[in-house]
Amino acid sequence: MTEIPASIDAVQSLLAGEDYVCGRPLATVVFLALKLGRPLFLEGEAGTGKTEIAKALAMALGRRLIRLQCYEGLDAASAVCDWNFAAQMIAIRTAEAGGTANREALESELFSERYLIARPLLEAMRPQSGGPPVLLIDEIDRTDEPFEAFLLEALSDFQVTIPELGTIRAPEPPIVILTSNRTREVHDALKRRCLYHWVDYPSFARETEILHARAPEAAEALSREVVAFVQRLRSEDLFKRPGVAETIDWAKCLLALDVIDLTPEVIADTLGALLKYQDDIARIQGEEAKRLLEEVRRELATA
Repeated sequence: MTEIPASIDAVQSLLAGEDYVCGRPLATVVFLALKLGRPLFLEGEAGTGKTEIAKALAMALGRRLIRLQCYEGLDAASAVCDWNFAAQMIAIRTAEAGGTANREALESELFSERYLIARPLLEAMRPQSGGPPVLLIDEIDRTDEPFEAFLLEALSDFQVTIPELGTIRAPEPPIVILTSNRTREVHDALKRRCLYHWVDYPSFARETEILHARAPEAAEALSREVVAFVQRLRSEDLFKRPGVAETIDWAKCLLALDVIDLTPEVIADTLGALLKYQDDIARIQGEEAKRLLEEVRRELATA
């Protein structure tokens, strides 16, 4: 287990060791979240590295990563715990068949840790051998307001309540990271319990640095063309702009095809790695791809 970094520069170095290129504003809020023991709320477009920072932090600190993937209709039972009903029924039938069914004793046994199935929130509250885990609550904007209200207890006091067992408090608070793609606004009460940071698309220089870290085998010229083309695409009127994750995927696809430099034909053949909607792909095909590539090359030549 690695110690919590003692400075902002140490946070950047720690994450860089896991190939996560982190700007100083983001490194600052991560450092403060770690030092103050506060949850960190990361908001931004999909594919900008919000989830990846939790993974990189867990790896760098040698902590367990516990992920709660949010979705519409997620409730407390799915997030905290469930009872193993099948095993409970077997225990009841076994007790009845053996003629040893003491009701009070059986109820006490059935609703004990033995039959409890822990879900991410409960797991994060339990002691961990490598130190408090990193709890990633991913895409919180996909849930509804009742679940947000339920999270207030967990994030305020780092505890969860199970009716049959009582309140379970974390001996040491987990490192909590929440992410949102802002498909809807998250309630202020939840945000107030967190430190907040908007994760934006990176600059050309930083995205090139990220690509070097994640696809080091790509030649310098190809990397610059790829990043410049993706950044030019983001200025187009698209239904879904490509994120940094798509930049990395596209570069790896080009390397798998032994592409040395971009051409309109190569772009047309591989647009599916960048764009995920047919209307966007159709818009960028043919002459449009050629025009964008020419603009990118002029920009790179004068940079």
